[in-house]
Amino acid sequence: MQLRTLGRTGIQVSPYCLGAMMFGSWGNPDHDDSVRIIHAALDAGINFVDTADVYSAGESEEIVGKALQGRRDSVVLATKAHGSMGDDPNMAGNSRRWLVREVENSLRRLQTDHIDLYQIHRPDERTDIEETLAALTDLVRSGKVRAIGSSTFPPEQIVEAQWVAERRELQRFRSEQPPYSILTRGIESGVLPTCQEYGMGVLAWSPLGGGWLSGKYRRGTDIDMTTGRARRIPARFDPSLPGNAAKLDAVEDLVGLAEDAGCTLPQLAVAFVVAHPGVTSAIIGPRTMEQLTSLLEGSEVLLDDAVLDRIDEIVAPGTNLNAADAGWVAPALSEAGMRRRPASERSAGKRG
Repeated sequence: MQLRTLGRTGIQVSPYCLGAMMFGSWGNPDHDDSVRIIHAALDAGINFVDTADVYSAGESEEIVGKALQGRRDSVVLATKAHGSMGDDPNMAGNSRRWLVREVENSLRRLQTDHIDLYQIHRPDERTDIEETLAALTDLVRSGKVRAIGSSTFPPEQIVEAQWVAERRELQRFRSEQPPYSILTRGIESGVLPTCQEYGMGVLAWSPLGGGWLSGKYRRGTDIDMTTGRARRIPARFDPSLPGNAAKLDAVEDLVGLAEDAGCTLPQLAVAFVVAHPGVTSAIIGPRTMEQLTSLLEGSEVLLDDAVLDRIDEIVAPGTNLNAADAGWVAPALSEAGMRRRPASERSAGKRG
């Protein structure tokens, strides 16, 4: 694979990044099989591996650590922190207290002395971004972390982090990891232009749209809402919801387009993501060797302008067909208390 530079870090990475979310109890519980999949990806030319502490409660990092023994120096290794790792409320978030502790846990699970890209998995409204960047700066200066990044940050928070880093002379986020697929194109309007403006690399997660672009979900087939991600996040899979009905319609059009382009639907989906000039790598997250092989066969697929124009007709640029696929909702929208004053305050302002 022809390597690309991760933002302005000088780090060279493959356009396909191996995502490890499916290794462990969330997907493939067989450690040996998962290690074989990782080795096959590395042998095929992928040099970029992304995981997170929260994936299978640390099990994914443990599997990646096993797989990279003897191969660590040739791999750009990325992981993330933010999600809850225990019952203690302080075992989560973006505070200095937690990040300084959790990076040590990740290093131990990964069996390495440094992390090439340490990412903040989600924004944290409880923690000042300066607090987070200061902690990450110390980790970079200690040699435990080489570069830092964000994940699923809205454009205004990406800009704020850049400005805080400049004003306080702190390490700045060198990358962003947003959701991006043919069905989830919202980042084209703000996140991608912002990342390009600041020279940030972009690792696109879920290029298959949470499985919708795998060919698994089609018109006339039942979607089992009692298992897996459909049970955990029904808003993204319930076919009776308008956003998901729109995805089903788009998939039917995209299946025909993929056939005309001479590739499979998943190959079309990933090729679309890596075609954007603001995207460094697309994160592929296979659970089985067969899934990995199928995706790798599409690594040479190049979509011409006619195909890309047709995709734009099926799903308009900058559009998320289902708002639930955006990956993160600002507390101002998700928490009613942030949109309205308490009744006691409102009643005090009444005129009699």
